[in-house]
Amino acid sequence: MWLRLHPVCLRSQTRTVAGILLKVSRLRVNANVSRFSHSAGQTCKALLYRKHGDPSQVVQLEDVELRPLGVKDVRVKMLAAPINPSDINMIQGTYAILPDLPAVGGNEGVAQVVEVGHQVKSLKIGDWVIQRDPGLGTWRTEAVLAEDHVISLLNDIPLLSAATVGVNPCTALRMLSDFEDLQPGDSVIQNAANSGVGQAVIQIAAAKGINTINVVRDRPEFPHLSDRLKGIGATYVIKEEALRRPDIEDLFKTCPKPKLALNGVGGKSATELLRHLQTGGSMVTYGGMSKQPVTIPVSALIFKDVKVRGFWITQWKKDHSHDARAFRSMVDELCSLIRQGKLTAPACTEVGLQDYRKALDTAMQPFTSAKQILIM
Repeated sequence: MWLRLHPVCLRSQTRTVAGILLKVSRLRVNANVSRFSHSAGQTCKALLYRKHGDPSQVVQLEDVELRPLGVKDVRVKMLAAPINPSDINMIQGTYAILPDLPAVGGNEGVAQVVEVGHQVKSLKIGDWVIQRDPGLGTWRTEAVLAEDHVISLLNDIPLLSAATVGVNPCTALRMLSDFEDLQPGDSVIQNAANSGVGQAVIQIAAAKGINTINVVRDRPEFPHLSDRLKGIGATYVIKEEALRRPDIEDLFKTCPKPKLALNGVGGKSATELLRHLQTGGSMVTYGGMSKQPVTIPVSALIFKDVKVRGFWITQWKKDHSHDARAFRSMVDELCSLIRQGKLTAPACTEVGLQDYRKALDTAMQPFTSAKQILIM
């Protein structure tokens, strides 16, 4: 007997719910573009899209007007912003939240405050800031944002770490913290181990003394990828087909079976993760790169009592929006790991804003080995 769960076909930060294809209502997000008509005459360069479609076709570099600075606003100069899978999905029109059009792309990045409204209390000129929520449009040279839409970072961490700390590492930390009581010596198994989330999982788990079994698709450069992941703390790096071979049990003679499985792929890959969970363990799905249903053997539910959960960092932020300290505390913990050299940015390629088409095309290629970072 088999129980089939349909995926939400999103690559990253997806909310997957067992039993049905989740029909998420299109939450409307303030994209700032709708407020440009009330401008103070200042403009910035921004990657704008006026309709959904192929990112390399619908995104254009344009001059857009900034809205006036309010008493509780800050004007920021964007420094760097990554291209994440969820950004691509938003432009394609397939993500669970979509901004009103026209919209500026990008949901993550680091900026520097260059002007503050006279009632702003928590920020000052020169501060580095990151966005609390998606939809603010980070692929631009400047923006005017509400004070409570951003939080400050000390600029004593690397620029690329600051630009990428707000989504993938947060996802990794929450999944490692919120579903199983993991102790030093315990094990976690994950697919998509070379993704931004996967690399953060490896490093955060290593800092906590937790073993990671990291599954990646076979590729010509597998030995190089394996060495790179082990260099940042991976305990084991194996190919997907290795999970199906009997000799995988030899691995568990030296490493305990995992309490937690992290699924960013779906399909057969997710099913194989489940097979190796401890009795009573949890599989948490945060993405569906294969766009295939998650198939769960009924025996895993009955005889192993596995728990099947979903996670979406956007929903976590929404659920904790009443507690400003929750996000602040999480970011502070991650920045502390960065300062200690225990958490680095994923492999990145820096691209100038004017070369955005090349960056978008590269970000959409399979087996992409580096995250594209737009440098302003």
